[in-house]
Amino acid sequence: MGDITQLLDGARGGDAGALDALFSRVYSELHTLARQKLFRESTLTQLDAPSLVNEAYLRLIHQPEIPGANRRIFFAYAARVMRSVIVDYVRERRAQKRGGGVEEVTLTTGEAEAVFDGAQIESLDSALQALERIDERCHRIVEMRYFAGLSFEEIAESLELSAKTVKRDWQKARAFLYDALKE
Repeated sequence: MGDITQLLDGARGGDAGALDALFSRVYSELHTLARQKLFRESTLTQLDAPSLVNEAYLRLIHQPEIPGANRRIFFAYAARVMRSVIVDYVRERRAQKRGGGVEEVTLTTGEAEAVFDGAQIESLDSALQALERIDERCHRIVEMRYFAGLSFEEIAESLELSAKTVKRDWQKARAFLYDALKE
């Protein structure tokens, strides 16, 4: 059993020291994950990686139970929380009065020059929610792959599926999201 898995077990058992040690241990990995999700070179981004990690941390510690039986599941859940933080941030910014020099958050897709603006992030979130209602497994695969950066093999192990099944579901989910976002 890995160090993070042991800390997760301790945190779920109510050990505050294990919870502190867990977040000390995973902070740099969460920061890297956050940095991958935010388009750092853009002058449009006001939400930076440390802010994203700190907000995600605050949301995670207020959970009645720390989710995740192992490292991969924990990071997949952390990625989901980060997505939630980004979407909430964009909604908050868009809800403010028009104009006023409000700048929008961007989220990199990992493909050259493909950047989501605030409205697209909300559309993506809506499409992901629709996907979750239709096919929860595909939704989880998208979150684990896109938001947590897990490989097909890591996702397959975490969900106890074959890598081929994960790849097939990934393609199905991408097609669904493409159709949902082009409308």
